[in-house]
Amino acid sequence: MTEGNFKIAEKSDTETLVEFIQEFYEFEQLKFDESIVRTALANILHDDSLGRVWLIQHGDEAIGYVVLTFGYSLEFRGRDAFIDELYIRESYRGQGVGMSVIQFIETVCPSLGIQALHLEVEQKNTAAQNLYRKVGFKDHDRYLMTKWIAN
Repeated sequence: MTEGNFKIAEKSDTETLVEFIQEFYEFEQLKFDESIVRTALANILHDDSLGRVWLIQHGDEAIGYVVLTFGYSLEFRGRDAFIDELYIRESYRGQGVGMSVIQFIETVCPSLGIQALHLEVEQKNTAAQNLYRKVGFKDHDRYLMTKWIAN
């Protein structure tokens, strides 16, 4: 398999998405709080100004998801976007699905007025880093720093 197809996520996809998010957070060793995830997911599914969520499908089977969130940057000439989460079930990795996801997102960005596309990848996830470099993402030699404002 070298391609996935994409379905814009709807409220009816919440259970599938929460399952994928939990798998992704376990894989990345992130804290998973289902109530917080459900609230954040409901917000983005309800408000297109925040971003978009797609299910990645192989035929009619959902095999992952991708979340694109919107921002704005003077440095990056206006509206920018962040591939906030990208998850593909393990049995489908290494088959070109990730490449097709990035290509899909790149084709969607112009219609959304996106000038620049960003993503974050774990330092230990060298396979993902290699994919992202291969499709043109560059390391800015900067650190992503975060300060939680809300509890």
